[in-house]
Amino acid sequence: MPMIDIQHISKWYGNFQVLTECSTSIEKGDVVVVCGPSGSGKSTLIKTVNALEPFQKGNIVVNGLSLNDPKINLAQFRSQVGMVFQHFELFPHMTVLENLTIAQIKVLKRTLADAEKKAIQYLERVGMLAHKHKFPGQLSGGQQQRIAIARGLCMDPSCMLFDEPTSALDPEMVGEVLDVMVQLANEGMTMMCVTHEMGFARKVSNRLIFMDEGKILEDCSTQEFFQNISARHERAQTFLEKIQAVH
Repeated sequence: MPMIDIQHISKWYGNFQVLTECSTSIEKGDVVVVCGPSGSGKSTLIKTVNALEPFQKGNIVVNGLSLNDPKINLAQFRSQVGMVFQHFELFPHMTVLENLTIAQIKVLKRTLADAEKKAIQYLERVGMLAHKHKFPGQLSGGQQQRIAIARGLCMDPSCMLFDEPTSALDPEMVGEVLDVMVQLANEGMTMMCVTHEMGFARKVSNRLIFMDEGKILEDCSTQEFFQNISARHERAQTFLEKIQAVH
């Protein structure tokens, strides 16, 4: 059974269809990059995977839990699916340590001692332990994003979703966040990542999904995507040419 199974997902905002019959499946340990032009539905698709965006047709099954199950507990479901956002989404009035323990205590019902132990383990892992008593506003963007990754990992998720995790960062800080993601990928974490970082896609992902206008136009191995450009959908070819011209 795949870790993430996306089955014929369609979604509308009023009369406007943002996703059309999107299907793909992600196996345990896969690192899948979702790319495409702005407004192609990438972020919407990734947000449907942990039920942050409802969909009107199709189904999503993560680690055996179906979003169409009327009895589903969404908080429990989301604890299985770590999510890292573009703008960190940390609580500004809480310290780093509090940001990492609150969901563990509320959702997973861990004791404060157990939650703090887990938080410290992951802060150390992302190189942020020295900052545990600071508030998010005292940290750089790259540091905040590493905290956000640690927060996701504290829930012991079965997979991690990243929605443009480096796009709000200064170029100098992108590397420190990508390094943490590379490390996670090397350790076998199942990851689905919306990103424009094609260097990261090439180096770390094993699959690449290309979207445009709410449809999945390409879903192939990373090697295939980059090495055999002439065989790709013409929209993907144009996208790659533009991206390569920038870099």
